[in-house]
Amino acid sequence: EGKPTNAAALTARLIDRLIRPIFPEGYRYETQIVASVLSADGAFPIEMLASLGASAALHISDIPFNGPTAAVQIGRIDGQLIINPTPQQLEKSDFDIIVAGTRNGLLMVEGECKFVAEADMLAALKFGHTALTPLFNAQDELREKFGSKAKRAFKAPTIDADFKTKAESLLSPKIEKALAIKEKMARYESYAAAKTEAEATLLAGLDDKTLALRKKELGTVIEDLKYKLSREIILSKALRVDGRNLTTVRPIANEVALLPRAHGSGLFTRGETQVLGTVTLGTGDDEQMVDSLLGTITNRFMLHYNFPPYSVGETGRFFGQSRREIGHGNLAERAIKAILPDFEKFPYTIRIVSEVLESNGSSSMGTVCSGILALLDAGVPIKGNVAGIAMGLIKEGDRVAVLTDILGDEDHLGDMDFKVAGTAQGITAVQMDIKIDSVSFQVMETALNQAREGRLHILGEMEKV
Repeated sequence: EGKPTNAAALTARLIDRLIRPIFPEGYRYETQIVASVLSADGAFPIEMLASLGASAALHISDIPFNGPTAAVQIGRIDGQLIINPTPQQLEKSDFDIIVAGTRNGLLMVEGECKFVAEADMLAALKFGHTALTPLFNAQDELREKFGSKAKRAFKAPTIDADFKTKAESLLSPKIEKALAIKEKMARYESYAAAKTEAEATLLAGLDDKTLALRKKELGTVIEDLKYKLSREIILSKALRVDGRNLTTVRPIANEVALLPRAHGSGLFTRGETQVLGTVTLGTGDDEQMVDSLLGTITNRFMLHYNFPPYSVGETGRFFGQSRREIGHGNLAERAIKAILPDFEKFPYTIRIVSEVLESNGSSSMGTVCSGILALLDAGVPIKGNVAGIAMGLIKEGDRVAVLTDILGDEDHLGDMDFKVAGTAQGITAVQMDIKIDSVSFQVMETALNQAREGRLHILGEMEKV
């Protein structure tokens, strides 16, 4: 009746992240999908059914949607991969991964595991994609039985060709020059100056109605140029927005014990992303009790992630944690959970709070790193050190570039956001979103191996302090 629970918000994100890339480019009609749980048996993963229901509803409708999509949960018991495990099976599993996509390939991966090798992760992704086929077939059959309703016509808005040519001719050299500026805010100021100059040159003397339209179109031209030029520089010169090559991690600085009253604190800085992690230890009375579909759940470990507007140089109102914050906090919590000591050996309730002080790329992985530093500062006897890294992808035809430690801009202009966290021994959490039709498993293998190299480098920097 009130605000959705964290579990509901996370399920909504799983549905949204899968279907969003399947709508046509430029589709702006308000579209709402409501997933209501009418009955639950406590055995089958209900998130998978909600995702399937959302896709099926879109697939049989007249809404433009290039589906169907589907998702499955993957577990592994005694080396054997299984689909949609029960809660009892998950307790014995070293995998808990959600794999989702279309017939063409994967679009989303989310989950946790216990120190799994990159090759095993890749095998699980392939296994999961194969398991989606019956779900696609069932939705196609349903659509046929429903009468195969024609999709409504949709044409993306276009920009006046003459105006676009003039704007691109004027702006291309200015945007390319701005892309060479390493510092984020200075780069954005250069974009703004280019836009102001273009407005003065191209929009003079227009009536109010035409002026409003051209202003909007000019903004679109600038965004398109930033997208195309930055991608071309990466693919042709292997040079990124901030001057790095494809595999270099930004400079890292770490500090611990900077808050004297906290049980543990750690500050992790990577480039222009900085995260403060704090650890508080409590007794069994401090366990969190959650009333869920499966009954009452108690949490002895909690991680809360806060992303204030000032971290990206903006103003904004505070309404508690957003869906994005809940999702990023959940990813970091999963990444760290695997290395926590057994309750019998360390009978404390553990709470980590992540405060993102500045953000330019992967504050969720910065949260993992600052959380580990804070746990160590608090004297928690963890089973290993965890670091996380975000990988990106630029793909144009046969030209492919996999990027290590992506910036916020590279997340926006890239075709993939692939976050991998783990120890030196193996992966503890993954999250992947793909914005294009699909990527090959060969590209995923490259990304996983490149992520491992970056993760080991970050762990080495963390362990210095």
